[in-house]
Amino acid sequence: MTKTVFATIIGRTNAGKSSLLNAVIGERIASVSSKSQTTRTRITGIKTIDDTQLVFIDTPGLHKPKNKLSNHMLNTVKESVADIDAVIFMADCTKKLNSQEEHMLTDLSNGKIPVIFVLNKIDLLENKSELVPVISDLSGKYSLEAIVPISVTENNGVDLVISEVMKLASDGPHFFPDDMITDQPEKVIAAEIIREKLLDLLNDEVPHGIAVTVEKMSEREDKDILDIDAVIYCERDSHKGIVIGKGGSMLKKAATLSRQELEKFFQIKVNLQCWVKVKEDWRNREGLIRSFGLTEK
Repeated sequence: MTKTVFATIIGRTNAGKSSLLNAVIGERIASVSSKSQTTRTRITGIKTIDDTQLVFIDTPGLHKPKNKLSNHMLNTVKESVADIDAVIFMADCTKKLNSQEEHMLTDLSNGKIPVIFVLNKIDLLENKSELVPVISDLSGKYSLEAIVPISVTENNGVDLVISEVMKLASDGPHFFPDDMITDQPEKVIAAEIIREKLLDLLNDEVPHGIAVTVEKMSEREDKDILDIDAVIYCERDSHKGIVIGKGGSMLKKAATLSRQELEKFFQIKVNLQCWVKVKEDWRNREGLIRSFGLTEK
């Protein structure tokens, strides 16, 4: 008899949700950046251990909406905790819970879905005993299945999170092939890798106004080369200039870093071509948000 469990990962931006997903799956399927609101859509990661299949759903971070894209992102979080077997609520142990986190935790506590509370970034604490009152306070306020202190960057405690999720698995068929790690199309993964490199390289005012789409992705018949054509969209002409850089230097640097990561992920030599286009205020234009694949299907 096989078992399955679906778990949604939620929490504020920069809590380490995507890093946890990557650590659990063992592959880089979700973009990771120090910039807030890196994850824009729901990302599914799949890990099959013996007869048990764990399906993890990474979601955008909790934040105050500033445009239509932000509203879509927050709706994704709400939809992702419906009809699920477990919620992994992730928080930064160096920060107090904000009102949005507390409100979400209260709602979840009053529901029937088991909540595994993950306190991330314990490597940043000088004294681990600081966690004792935090854990005590959480236990007193909320109905939680477990509280797990971890450090994703040091891969400390990730196995404990997996164990807690496995306890909640129930008898049922596997929904995905056992060797599958994500349901993300390869074009989407490629686009996210490129966007991640841009997030890391660009100034704070530019990254959130960037979207990346892969227009072409095909392997050559005569050579082991993967051709990828990508378009980088930004909201202003001034941002386009920053993305391209003086003499094309910024775009070349981003493309080089992206190509290296793409070759590592796809295990093949990559020929990457990038173009930059302007779509003014696209984050408030429903048609463009939809065409960039940033709404729930």
